[in-house]
Amino acid sequence: MRHALAWFVFTAMIGACASGPVPDWESNAKTSIDHAVAAYLAGDTRLAASDFERARSEIARTGRIDLLGRAELVQCAARVASLVFEACAGFEKLRPDSAAPERAYADYLAARVQPQEIALLPPQHRAAAAANLSAEAATALLRGIDDPLSKLVAIGVLFQAGRASPTTIALAVETASAQGWRRPLLGWLNVQLALAEKAGDAGETARLRRRIGVVQGDK
Repeated sequence: MRHALAWFVFTAMIGACASGPVPDWESNAKTSIDHAVAAYLAGDTRLAASDFERARSEIARTGRIDLLGRAELVQCAARVASLVFEACAGFEKLRPDSAAPERAYADYLAARVQPQEIALLPPQHRAAAAANLSAEAATALLRGIDDPLSKLVAIGVLFQAGRASPTTIALAVETASAQGWRRPLLGWLNVQLALAEKAGDAGETARLRRRIGVVQGDK
């Protein structure tokens, strides 16, 4: 499972090794990052941590601090997609040795990207990062993002910034559900539940609780 959010890591690796055979560290790191993201989205924190540590170890063999920083951003992006908003500590330790696009993406994940940084973001995130978009325009842009994980990351950033409409949140639920990603699906369903409870919609509240119970495996 390779997603566009791994753009930072993979483009650098491929660019560095395109003229010859793929070295073991590169192949191993790519595989481990993919597995780590898949495990995290499935809700298996222990396996995700183990796979990501393996990826770190493989990249560390190169001495490439910039690649380590990019790998940390992949992990942090998966958290944002799952509504886990916390400092991207692994990247921040490496920020001094990271290039402007990586620093811009880290700021984007924290919902504090500056207008002059938007052009440095991966293409699929540039339009969604623009300020003053209407809810309808934002949702249309998000629907146009082909990669489902990048779509969830973008919605997570909007939510963190207080700019996610109920329609946008529903798109996050739809996207996570279609992929069978348990962790982000539960996160976004609970957002919908909170909105339904606040609105006093008893029917919708009951429906969402039943759906959350299914995802959690309640009997």
